[in-house]
Amino acid sequence: MNYQEVVFTLKSALATQDAETFRIVEQRAHPADIAAAIAALPLAQQCQLLELASAPKRAEVFGYLPSEEQVRISETIGRRVLVALFLHMPPDERADLYNALTEEQRVAVMPALAQIEREDIRRLAAYPEEQVGAVMTSDYATLSPDLTAAEAIEELRRIAPDAETIYQAFVIDAERHLIGAVSLKDLILASAHTRVREPMKPSPVCIAADAPREEAVRLISKYDLIALPVVNHNEMLVGIVTYDDAMDVEQEESSTDFHKAASVGALGKNLKDASVWLLFRKRVFWLLLLVFGNLFSGAGIAYFEDTIAAYIALVFFLPLLIDSGGNAGSQAATLMVRALATGDVVLKDWAGMLGRELIVAGLLGLSMALAVSSLGFWRGGPEIAVVVAVSMQVIVLTGSVIGMSMPFLLHKLKLDPATASAPLITSIADATGVLIYFGIATSLLDFSALHT
Repeated sequence: MNYQEVVFTLKSALATQDAETFRIVEQRAHPADIAAAIAALPLAQQCQLLELASAPKRAEVFGYLPSEEQVRISETIGRRVLVALFLHMPPDERADLYNALTEEQRVAVMPALAQIEREDIRRLAAYPEEQVGAVMTSDYATLSPDLTAAEAIEELRRIAPDAETIYQAFVIDAERHLIGAVSLKDLILASAHTRVREPMKPSPVCIAADAPREEAVRLISKYDLIALPVVNHNEMLVGIVTYDDAMDVEQEESSTDFHKAASVGALGKNLKDASVWLLFRKRVFWLLLLVFGNLFSGAGIAYFEDTIAAYIALVFFLPLLIDSGGNAGSQAATLMVRALATGDVVLKDWAGMLGRELIVAGLLGLSMALAVSSLGFWRGGPEIAVVVAVSMQVIVLTGSVIGMSMPFLLHKLKLDPATASAPLITSIADATGVLIYFGIATSLLDFSALHT
């Protein structure tokens, strides 16, 4: 079913309150498409449709809804439906929902769950959002190294309904220490009586539960993992991070970095659902700060007002030059922020990156200086052409170095390099560019005046 068919069928089910009509959608449409169609409806209709779904499918569809919609629905649906959701949701999604509920809702839900489920929710929900433990799941496949391949396959078949993935199983000892990993493919290819310890890969790549979640994304991407095992300080297996959860983290982190790059704080929700007040609060601080930062540019212009009055043609090139420095700085900052985020570059690489940036920026500045020198000659003669060309070279070089170095400095200070946003770099480069331009102009033009 395409999206329009899903919407039409859901509205029919809603109009007739017919669960069988909803079953048609369950069977023919992907849960993500069903969730997208439901999310477009009013809250009351969302709840009515979810109550028509079977409990497992309801939890599956619910997991694809935006977190804001999940919270609103949880506040509206009855306790019985909410408990059923908790019983059928994956552990990691269930823990996220638990953290979003009010204390009153938690008290209403938790007594209806088995003790082992309550303990699992509290354990996963206890991890801070930025740590791996907050995105791991406790539904994973484990095997003993002494099982035969045939016994291992039978064990995977038994636990498959509850496991997040069975394509990658983790081998543990009696104390749950992680000793290896084995794929379903390797077990199928092995002879029936081969012990699991033979095809398993010992000492698999793993991560600590309290590590930054971005590190899990990096490891999964680097080693092409289906699932990354998570261990505690005693090297005991406590969960896994699957590749789809890593993709969600990467998307969320990318969105946050984009917001910071635009001098906007993390919204915590999608743009469509953000209120006017929230958008105002997230944007006003940096804009006000940058307004006062730009006063330095104005002060620089005022300081050189005699030079400007004597050579009014200089004003024509002011926006062109300072914007070029800001643009070059923004390019360099963007490249460095991304390289630091992915681990391609670390703090000790600063000196080497600086040397290369000086060469690249020098070539860029030279190219741009040659491009504007003829314009300078046309507008003000050879003296102005020289001033504009030299200023362009120095401004682009300076802006690039500022843009490249700022993320390293913030990283060194344990701050988010993404804070080295385009508006911030541009404002710094603008103020610096004004001083460079009029400083060079004053020096060169005064010098030339002495010889006329």
